[in-house]
Amino acid sequence: MTEQVDRERLWALYRRLWVAFGPQGWWPAESPFEVAVGAILTQAVSWRNVSAALDRIKAAGALSVEALLAAPPGRLEEWLRPTLYFRAKAAKLRTFLEAVRAAGGLEALWAGPPAEARARLLAIPGIGPETADDMMLYGAGQPVLVVDAYTHRILVRAGVVPAGRFRYEPLRRGLEAAFAPPDVPRFKEFHALVVRLGKDYCRPQPRCGPCPARAVCATGRAQPGEEEQGALGDVEPGRLP
Repeated sequence: MTEQVDRERLWALYRRLWVAFGPQGWWPAESPFEVAVGAILTQAVSWRNVSAALDRIKAAGALSVEALLAAPPGRLEEWLRPTLYFRAKAAKLRTFLEAVRAAGGLEALWAGPPAEARARLLAIPGIGPETADDMMLYGAGQPVLVVDAYTHRILVRAGVVPAGRFRYEPLRRGLEAAFAPPDVPRFKEFHALVVRLGKDYCRPQPRCGPCPARAVCATGRAQPGEEEQGALGDVEPGRLP
């Protein structure tokens, strides 16, 4: 099943966010392995907390598969304490690291066609679709679009997708089709821009007034006291990353 996506509105939103925020350069990591570790640690917690935990690991010189697996459980949990759910995160991280070692390394784990690599990641306990896709897109550089609660909330409000329950796979497939052909830089920027909009403006209680996407958002344009502005047709996909 694939989510129905209004391609014109999607491109209009992407263009408006790119103009408003500029390139986001996400993911903030020094290596694919750091991306993978961060993708697990960021589950249900802010990036600020993840960054603090990664800093502790780096300070200990332990940012490698073997060093993390060799760390006593208590020490690993202490490094991960800023991530709040540090005991559960430590267990998930160890399970992932064991899978990496068994596969012969991270590159071997996510090698091959994206669908096969993604399936291998999803078979690891503790790795869900969003975490796997974070690793695929930002770590392995594979053209797999990441979606999340921010994405669904914003696209429903903007009129890009119909209202309804958030279904990860149908939404991901629908957006990938609307953005065809697959493009890694575009997928990275779109996801990062949507997260930025969701944090700053399109919150559970939206800040429509100052929102830079208001002119191309069905919800924002319906707010009283403002004239409708902008057009959905001024989309120039070729000028965007």
